[in-house]
Amino acid sequence: MPINVWDYLREYDELRDEILKAVDRVFSSGRLVLGQEGIKFEREMASYLGVAGGVGVNSGTDAIYIALASLGVKAGDEVITVPNTAVPTVSAIRTLGAKPVFVDIRDDDFLMDVAQIEAAITPRTKAIIPVHLYGQCVDLEPLMRLAEMHGLKVMEDCAQAQGALYKNSQAGSVGHASSFSFYPTKVLGAYGDGGMVLSNDEAALKLARSLRFYGMETQYYSERHGYNSRLDEVQAAILSLKLPLVNGWIDRRRQIAERYNRGLKDSGLSLPAENAHSRHTYYVYVVEHPSDRDGVLDRLAKRDINCNVSYRWPIHIMRGSTDLGYREGQFPVAERKAQRIFSLPMYPHLKDEEVDTVINVLREVV
Repeated sequence: MPINVWDYLREYDELRDEILKAVDRVFSSGRLVLGQEGIKFEREMASYLGVAGGVGVNSGTDAIYIALASLGVKAGDEVITVPNTAVPTVSAIRTLGAKPVFVDIRDDDFLMDVAQIEAAITPRTKAIIPVHLYGQCVDLEPLMRLAEMHGLKVMEDCAQAQGALYKNSQAGSVGHASSFSFYPTKVLGAYGDGGMVLSNDEAALKLARSLRFYGMETQYYSERHGYNSRLDEVQAAILSLKLPLVNGWIDRRRQIAERYNRGLKDSGLSLPAENAHSRHTYYVYVVEHPSDRDGVLDRLAKRDINCNVSYRWPIHIMRGSTDLGYREGQFPVAERKAQRIFSLPMYPHLKDEEVDTVINVLREVV
């Protein structure tokens, strides 16, 4: 049988009865949108992070732009982030009419190089989005000091970082707000799209609740321009069911990562490093090959091991970003990594013997 980079079917088989009960509970409740299931899950997520509250929305992308808008980012503002992120990070900035401004990443952990941020700040800069990529946190203490010095907002992109720790704090609890994605592949994944804005700022939370529902605070009366972005009751119920299992799933991901670390030592691949200030959740396990990444992927696929690349192209060199005015060569670390990286199979229900098969075949094809 093929070994895929991700699969949800074993999880579903394990949780099927409970999931179907949750779905039936929603369908029998008479309320499918903005009901008690969503309120319950918002409270549970806020408690998990240790923040004041959460606002469920339709997707991780919506969570980013609604979080930014709730912090006061508007058309014409600049938002500093990184080019080696998923397209949604940047498309969310642009949805507001704001301009993404990039800084390069660190060579050792793929994360934002905080030392480059100050040089990117202009009078139009309003916010910074640290992307907690692959399951590990950007170094937030110096970032928050810099933001405070310049009067900037920090919105943590936690799409890949559910359960990651920065020192003793949950990813998403340090900045002025944070965004989460519940896309099915995530550490905490729905069975469809979903996202959430979280914050300790009650005013930002109130504004986010209005913005997700056409700018309304009273039914059928819009106080401001808003959106249609609501986490539906079915997905909220499923996510609420799965949230208590996340820490155990993270422990299993870390066990798999350690098995990879042992098995791939001295293989010719560069392996992921865990920072001293982080608990890495290994949303994905990313390795590097210095010269023949695509050849390795082809040879693995012929042996029924299907990997992934997150991501093949930095945002600034995509055709969809041409109008931003960047050129190839401006962010050399991000560009070099994009040519070398690939992700090995990683999900909690992966079996030890499957991990060992990946290790053995990978050592052969490298």
